[in-house]
Amino acid sequence: MNLTTRNKVTPEFNMSSMTDLVFLLLIFFMLTSTLVTSSALDVILPKSKAQTVKKSTVAVTINKELQYSVNQTIVNVEDVEVLILQAAANDPEAVVVLRADESVPTGETVRILDIAYRNKLKMVLATDPK
Repeated sequence: MNLTTRNKVTPEFNMSSMTDLVFLLLIFFMLTSTLVTSSALDVILPKSKAQTVKKSTVAVTINKELQYSVNQTIVNVEDVEVLILQAAANDPEAVVVLRADESVPTGETVRILDIAYRNKLKMVLATDPK
């Protein structure tokens, strides 16, 4: 009596589904890594419930040592206005995002706000959610 089974399992492994999964993960991590913004200076932003979702054209950062950076480039205080205007020159709807540490004196933040006001630029103050 010859008994044979109909279901034969082949010991081969198909890699096509594994490569699809790897490519999907690669695309996911590439897309999410571009959404993360980093700054040249490390700052602790003030807390607020109000959040604005504006695309940043020019990012100005002031840390607690009163170091300034414009678009991730550390600059002198005297050069801030010139660099903001250069960065905003190409975009008529330029938005300046001010990322000031919570310990920065008000006078320093008002200096940057005044630059934006004099040059008729839109200004947004960046905060962390509460």
